[in-house]
Amino acid sequence: MKLRALLAVLIPMGIIIIDQIIKIAIKTHFLLGESYEITSWFQLRFTENRGMAFGMDFIGPGILTVFRLCAVAFFIYVLSKEVKKRAPIGFVICLAMIIAGAFGNIVDNAFYGLIFTESAPYYAASFGALPAHFVPMGQGYGTFLHGHVVDMFYFPLFQWPEWVPFLGGGTFFGAIFNFADAAISVGAVAMILFYHKHLSVLMNSGAKAPAASTEEHSHEANDQ
Repeated sequence: MKLRALLAVLIPMGIIIIDQIIKIAIKTHFLLGESYEITSWFQLRFTENRGMAFGMDFIGPGILTVFRLCAVAFFIYVLSKEVKKRAPIGFVICLAMIIAGAFGNIVDNAFYGLIFTESAPYYAASFGALPAHFVPMGQGYGTFLHGHVVDMFYFPLFQWPEWVPFLGGGTFFGAIFNFADAAISVGAVAMILFYHKHLSVLMNSGAKAPAASTEEHSHEANDQ
């Protein structure tokens, strides 16, 4: 259990710290809509959204943040139970990634409006506009729970041929996302692909979660 408990703490801390470092660097060095091409298929493009992962925006930021907080609290409870039950280490890692990703975006929603000036659009650069900067708490562009989530990763892998119905001329995977979104997605997909049996047992009320594998018990023994 010692290894699982350590991973359950360190993984979220690491993801949240990395996520915030990237977001703050982008917000304080880029204008809104500004992009930097790393390769033909990978760009850093600064965008902000008030909604859900990958730029979706169909619910108020305050309501969304409260929902996220409730979801994070629930998943932390589940994670603590899974650690005590010696769930598979990989499952613990996946769950920790999902929690960290959700919390990373909560930080933006809750505090960015309080501590940053509003991001100026890229076209305003010709008028001397500068990137956002820190301000004293409460003097930013918004209020508590009404900050904007910072996104920056853009992978325009290829353009659909014009003859493709509905998609022709568009970009394959045109979403712009952040490190927290990636942590949620990777954690969720890995959980479904590799731990669907454990997940189904967990979701089945009253069922006992499957024991960890021999390899994982070996890791646990070495850790103690």
